[in-house]
Amino acid sequence: MASAAPEPIAELEWNFSQVFGERTPGEEVQDADVISAVEFDRTGEHLATGDRGGRVVLFERIHPSKAAVEAMRSRAGPDGATPPAPVEYRYLTEFQSHEPEFDYLKSLEIEEKINTLRWCHQGANASRFLISTNDKTIKLWKVFEKQMQCVADYNLDAHTRDNGRDMSVFGPGKGGGGGSNRASPAAPITPEKCHDAGATTTSPNPKGPNRPSFAGPLKIPSVRAADVVFSARCRRLYSNAHAYHINSLSVNSDCETYISADDLRVNLWHLDRHDASFNIVDIKPGNMEDLTEVITAAEFHPGSCNLFAYSSSKGSIRLADMRSNALCNAHCKLFDEAEPPGARSFFSEIIASISDVKFSRDGRYLLARDYLTLKLWDINMEREPVATFKVHEHLRSKLCDLYESDAIFDKFQCCLSRDGSRLATGSYGNQFRTFDSHSGGTDTLEVTKNPQRLRRLRQQGMAAEGGADGKKAAAGAGAGVGPGSADFPTKTLHMAWHPREDVLACAASNSLYIFNA
Repeated sequence: MASAAPEPIAELEWNFSQVFGERTPGEEVQDADVISAVEFDRTGEHLATGDRGGRVVLFERIHPSKAAVEAMRSRAGPDGATPPAPVEYRYLTEFQSHEPEFDYLKSLEIEEKINTLRWCHQGANASRFLISTNDKTIKLWKVFEKQMQCVADYNLDAHTRDNGRDMSVFGPGKGGGGGSNRASPAAPITPEKCHDAGATTTSPNPKGPNRPSFAGPLKIPSVRAADVVFSARCRRLYSNAHAYHINSLSVNSDCETYISADDLRVNLWHLDRHDASFNIVDIKPGNMEDLTEVITAAEFHPGSCNLFAYSSSKGSIRLADMRSNALCNAHCKLFDEAEPPGARSFFSEIIASISDVKFSRDGRYLLARDYLTLKLWDINMEREPVATFKVHEHLRSKLCDLYESDAIFDKFQCCLSRDGSRLATGSYGNQFRTFDSHSGGTDTLEVTKNPQRLRRLRQQGMAAEGGADGKKAAAGAGAGVGPGSADFPTKTLHMAWHPREDVLACAASNSLYIFNA
């Protein structure tokens, strides 16, 4: 008996949910404010971003109240379907992860830009850990709640304390944080100050010295709980292990180790050891003139802690097993698609370079993004990808212009949905594209408050049969504002998919947009 064909997956309707750091028209964006990394944690309850100024900003999920859920159910349509609830996050805290440095040995300036960041395991007392890196230095950060305390029930009145005597709030050093600020000790009480405070009596002899004394009993000031704030502390600093720029971090499924990759090496670290790492991949040739490719990304398998994948500038992906050798230069699987005969050009190797590689949640598939395409590989089939999606095919005729403007070297990230059925990646013109891995369907959306604008324009163009208005709408939907737009300065390089829901976080310059379906 023939098995039934799988049911088609419904097309997702992406809706705008939230934006942080929205720009006003004509506002100039500082380079330090441009977002350079976006990452959800394993639960999706927390979201982190890094920027070119070396800052890390954390957000926390806000769940709707029961009253809000009931109100949404009351707005159900005729078919009983309720509109999707907007997904909202709130600002949690931010901290300066990296500062600009200077390598005096090589006379190189090391910028503070956050290249990538990854969430680690959750600690005790709801504290969170994450690692972030710039070009050279990796840091492990602990983010935790801290109960602030203040001193109350003074013997002095408010007027005296307002004149510089009130040092009630303990600094981070008292509360267990990472700072060194402490409350200054109180100055000795003088008769003049006590007299000004009105809490004293004078000697009954008017000719004698004015000797004040307290009118009532002395009270011991009490320490009371104040607001709860979030604090970040650097717990480990992993440095001096990479001679080249770090491009990738990936935390292992054992929650104890992670890998860091630069252009020529991949190192294995233990989170508790900052002074030692193991070199597990080294492609540096004896003579640098023989160098033909560099490492562009590395990622741990989500389930098998001994497997990891790394991609190269030649468009290949290597799957390595740490059980086979201490140095995993000899891969166990190679995923590489041969270039069609006669299609090679001066730009072939540049556009074949893989900018990002991701495993699906179940570890069965590998998603790789190069400049023009998005490829989905089955790790059990090395011969060819199971699907290839054209992202920037309309730019193939403009490669020369892209090379002149350096836009051809832009590194776009990619991501998968929780079940691996849908893929997403960024594009130019503040747009991103989604693909259905089963049907091959695609959609182009804008990183704005109206993400469906392009789809509506296309629908209007198709609905108009002939006529000047129909042709004009179709032309506008397909050329000026569609995927064919050549607005290279505005681009969506960084995005992340929620690990459990259809929620996308997209970075557009200094703004972070949240979309849900």
